[in-house]
Amino acid sequence: MRLLVRRNLCGVLALSLIAACSIESTSPQNRSTDSKGTWSAKTPMPIQIGEVTVAAANNKIYVIGGSTADRVDQQLNQEYDIATNTWRNRAQLPRGLTHAAATSLNGKIYVVGAFTATGHGNAVNLVYEYDPATDAWRALAPLKSPRGSVGVTVLNGKIHAIGGRGVDKVTVTTHEVYDPASGKWTELAPLPKARDHLAVVAGGGRIYAVGGRLDASSQNTDFNDIYNPATNAWQAGPQLPTARSGIAGVLYQDKIFIAGGECRDKKTYPEFEAYDLKSGRWSTFAPMPAGRHGFGGVVVGNSIYYAGGAVECGGGGRTNELIVFSLG
Repeated sequence: MRLLVRRNLCGVLALSLIAACSIESTSPQNRSTDSKGTWSAKTPMPIQIGEVTVAAANNKIYVIGGSTADRVDQQLNQEYDIATNTWRNRAQLPRGLTHAAATSLNGKIYVVGAFTATGHGNAVNLVYEYDPATDAWRALAPLKSPRGSVGVTVLNGKIHAIGGRGVDKVTVTTHEVYDPASGKWTELAPLPKARDHLAVVAGGGRIYAVGGRLDASSQNTDFNDIYNPATNAWQAGPQLPTARSGIAGVLYQDKIFIAGGECRDKKTYPEFEAYDLKSGRWSTFAPMPAGRHGFGGVVVGNSIYYAGGAVECGGGGRTNELIVFSLG
């Protein structure tokens, strides 16, 4: 309902004012500005690639799948060693994927859902587990139905897959949880509003589903829906200050950081905003060196690492950058 109200208001304005009407929505009392933190760059990846998924295990970072200029569904699995600041290729995905989602649990990496064709096409229900110790992949029980641009996170030792877009390219509210002990997926309370290209982050015993889009990138949302596993229910939280999709979300120092996104005035978002789990307030931090979308972020040690993506809207401007944010 929040987005629909805003769009009705925008409809009475001139076309040039629509973006301004849809960008800022969080009330001033729930926002603050914090300029602390520094950005730096590490050794770039060997290839420029967007729509990747990123996870970390054993102090190493893995950039998986994605789209390049010559192939929409890459099988790449690139490993970054923080200690040596170097990259190497590891065992490839069993099949090419784009817009996949990944998370880590007990030293292993789980890749969930994806598209396999351009234009968010040919969604799949595939789920893979990667073991860095053996450099091997194995297939797990699939999702209930195919979907890409899913949000995934780990809570209480289980993997939650939330939202996404199906084979008909329509966004969904689906919320499934995978139990590694049983090897099965179970359905839980669905999202209040269907969307994809969102950030899903666990923190403080809850799951936060932030931002995303209803359909096209012009339908970005500022939603911050909070899931309580004890009641299997969602409730609305303080809204994301800048409505956007194609974002990367991580939990860092008791805050949920939301980075990047697309697309405003045909440009990607450099915004870097964080939700404090203790105060329930959003803060604005120093922006990214350049806006981007279709990338991933992970926390290792005292820093957040962001890899890949595209600095232009759509599929253009793919990057090989690995940039790092730290609050010290």
